[in-house]
Amino acid sequence: MTEYLRPRIAAKLDGMSARLAELIAKASNPEMLRGDETFASIQKEMGLLQRTVDRYEEFRRIVQQIKDNRDLLDDPELGEMAREEIPELETNARSLVSQIIDGLLSEASQGDRNAIVEIRAGTGGDEAALFAGDLMQMYVHFAEKRGWKVELLDESPSEKGGFKEVVFVLSGLDVFKFMRFESGGHRVQRVPATESQGRVHTSAATVAVLAEAEDVDIQIQESDLRIDTYRASGAGGQHVNKTDSAVRITHEPTGTVVQCQSERSQHKNKSRAMKALKAKLYDLEREKVEGDRSQLRKDMVGSGDRSARIRTYNFPQNRLTDHRIGQNFSLEQVVEGKLDPVFKALLTADREQRIEEL
Repeated sequence: MTEYLRPRIAAKLDGMSARLAELIAKASNPEMLRGDETFASIQKEMGLLQRTVDRYEEFRRIVQQIKDNRDLLDDPELGEMAREEIPELETNARSLVSQIIDGLLSEASQGDRNAIVEIRAGTGGDEAALFAGDLMQMYVHFAEKRGWKVELLDESPSEKGGFKEVVFVLSGLDVFKFMRFESGGHRVQRVPATESQGRVHTSAATVAVLAEAEDVDIQIQESDLRIDTYRASGAGGQHVNKTDSAVRITHEPTGTVVQCQSERSQHKNKSRAMKALKAKLYDLEREKVEGDRSQLRKDMVGSGDRSARIRTYNFPQNRLTDHRIGQNFSLEQVVEGKLDPVFKALLTADREQRIEEL
């Protein structure tokens, strides 16, 4: 089996098989549940494990069949038939290994989740705010091409256009699979509209992408929350509500603050703010879990380090450079939301790195 699957990955899969058997036993006997385990959480974990374990069991069956066929090669009656079957069996085994690894990587990256995206203007004043707005439009265009839904959570428009800060939710198929690569510092080099002498300026914005948490991931106590309401407002005093519909929620144990003013309804704003809060708390938990991993994890594609500069948008040369993989792309295509070549390259590099960690 080691010629197809690394021993440490096989050991991980053996552990998953054992865990699935344990969960099946608990699901059939609720008295075995411990601590904060619930039937819903058990069912969810079983669903995550089942497909990978099924593939692993099929892989083991095929590997055993390959071994049996090789043992028959010297048999005068069955040897030829056994030899003819081996190439197809080996192809099937390698195909299953690829599917198993893809499943493990998908589980680790949580690619099937929706994403909450926060874009903040950095250095560069008005030009940085304009760039933050351009980044949002780039993601909106990409979302439209993939059929994703875009929901605005909060915005702080700049007087001359763009945003000081904007927060929105992307929901649809494989959202976090792609958007997790966007966390980090984005730098732009171009001639601002306000530049009279045609000089190229450098500005920046930061992007944070959080996987949307599910109810079974994060349990929040109502007593831990401070909820404030206030009047929503837009740029230049437009769209000002006459009622306190905007909502700000503070999670006092962690000091995490979220807010939403995109809806006229206070109830809807509170619901969306809670969604953002759960994502932030879920991200904190993930950081704790990953905190003890090696420096390699911090340097990985898609690590989500928001302090690192991940990309430069050079308008004079029509070039986008992703510094994590050292590749250049057509900036004109990217700003129109045609990010597929960029994400394809990032996914390839990420897959190679993550396989080394399995």
